[in-house]
Amino acid sequence: MQTVQVGQFKTNFSDILKRVSSGEEFIIEYGKRHTKVAKIVPYKEEPKQRVFGQLKGKLDIPTDFNNNFQEVEDLFYSV
Repeated sequence: MQTVQVGQFKTNFSDILKRVSSGEEFIIEYGKRHTKVAKIVPYKEEPKQRVFGQLKGKLDIPTDFNNNFQEVEDLFYSV
């Protein structure tokens, strides 16, 4: 983890963002006392929970859906 001053951060913003996207982390310091004010880390997308029954009532599957299976299978395998 690297520490940078606000001025360095502003000057090298694009470069720092590229490095963050590669997995690096940065701490941003501010002022004469080098007060730590922020930590820049890569963004991690949270996996979305799949909701069971989400499409209930939105899809209409015909009752004879599987009746023509042999016909469909013949189309796939008759090359």
